[in-house]
Amino acid sequence: MNKIESPEESRKALDKIVSDLTRSITKKDELTRFWFFILLMFAGVGLWGWGIQIKNGLGVTGMSDYVSWGLYLSNFVFFVAVSLVGLLISSVLQLLKLSWARPITRAAEQIAIAAVGLAGVVIVMDMGRPDRLLNVFLHGRFASPIVWDLTVVGTYLAISILLFYIPLIPDLALLRDRHVPGIQKWKLKLYKILALGWTGNEKQYKTVAHSLRVLMILIIPIGLTIHTVTSWLFAATLRPGWDSTIFGPYFVIGAFVAGTAALIVLMYVYRLRYGLKDYFEEVHFDNMGKLLVLCCLVYLYFNINEFMVPVYKMKLAEGVHLRTLFSGSYAFLFWFVQIAGLILPILLIILKFFRKPLPLAIISLVVLVCAWFKRYLIVIPTLEHPFLPVQNVPEHFHHYQPTSTEVMIMLFSFFASLLIISVLAKLFPVITIWEYAEEKGIDKKYLTEKTHTE
Repeated sequence: MNKIESPEESRKALDKIVSDLTRSITKKDELTRFWFFILLMFAGVGLWGWGIQIKNGLGVTGMSDYVSWGLYLSNFVFFVAVSLVGLLISSVLQLLKLSWARPITRAAEQIAIAAVGLAGVVIVMDMGRPDRLLNVFLHGRFASPIVWDLTVVGTYLAISILLFYIPLIPDLALLRDRHVPGIQKWKLKLYKILALGWTGNEKQYKTVAHSLRVLMILIIPIGLTIHTVTSWLFAATLRPGWDSTIFGPYFVIGAFVAGTAALIVLMYVYRLRYGLKDYFEEVHFDNMGKLLVLCCLVYLYFNINEFMVPVYKMKLAEGVHLRTLFSGSYAFLFWFVQIAGLILPILLIILKFFRKPLPLAIISLVVLVCAWFKRYLIVIPTLEHPFLPVQNVPEHFHHYQPTSTEVMIMLFSFFASLLIISVLAKLFPVITIWEYAEEKGIDKKYLTEKTHTE
């Protein structure tokens, strides 16, 4: 794009971009306060439920000797899945040099940080003795899948934070130096610390570009590993429904579906809430809709593979499991997930009308809900059908029913993740200011001009 030659035009254009993209930081109204109140209230209730579980043990949950993984592991797999959107948008699309993906990169990293952070918390919540977590690091064995999980989750979280923070540094320096009405003094002090003395010279921009490229390359194997390792937790266990060699790529493409849907919903919320129609444009939703269709088509292929092979063989244990899904107690949920969360979205989003912001956001929300139920169906029905007969045990061992304590803790994980995203949006611009200004032809020298007075 051609540069804006006139200094006055450049400053005016930059002022508008800064004013628009800091709206999430400066906007204060009753809806914002109410939103944070709801998030904190439900997160607090979830922590209270966790306190009950720590005090009384896992006996307060609906889990048993047979269904030893319940809502917690369903949540863990879901959050790991959603977090993979950071890899897809911030790394793959950026390395392919798709310029339309630039404005949505920061929102993708917000989701990745919140999701993978909560995935790690959910692991701890699933422990009967979370006080022994340190033993995993001190005495962990390579043969233990939980060691694999904690290693890749921690590494992915660290790289996601860096991918969020490094391109944020020029924006922090810009906000530090410019007078932006509505930004509190404590935030300016925070920006000054986090800007790390940024001056905006060419060497610093080259360092940022080089660092980002290295991280984009590094996060690909780490991101693929995090969900592959999660799939191995299931595939390495001899159970009907899990004994599959395709679980690695199957989980990865399912993660891309869930993460893309989550990002579309967040883009629409930011567009509506902060008046960013000129930044999250219809072309972004159109391209994200096409990306979602592509991911859904590949995921549909893996779903067909997942069920066609065991249906053809129809072994005894597999047959019991499949009949439960297709026509038994989980049939309604199973077919709802397949039709509403996969087949209908493909058929609808192919049409251009459904790739417009509002229809696409509604479809993506349904896909996201179905993605969570899909993880529930992966975990629970399989555990209810072990190879050994379920006999001489209490009646409630035959079926899994989450308790109120589990539901409270599950709600904590959802509301805590939304709280992290909301806090990041209130602290930092939701779109990278300096990249957007550069794309619009504004010279970098105007980004370092100081208009803020102490």
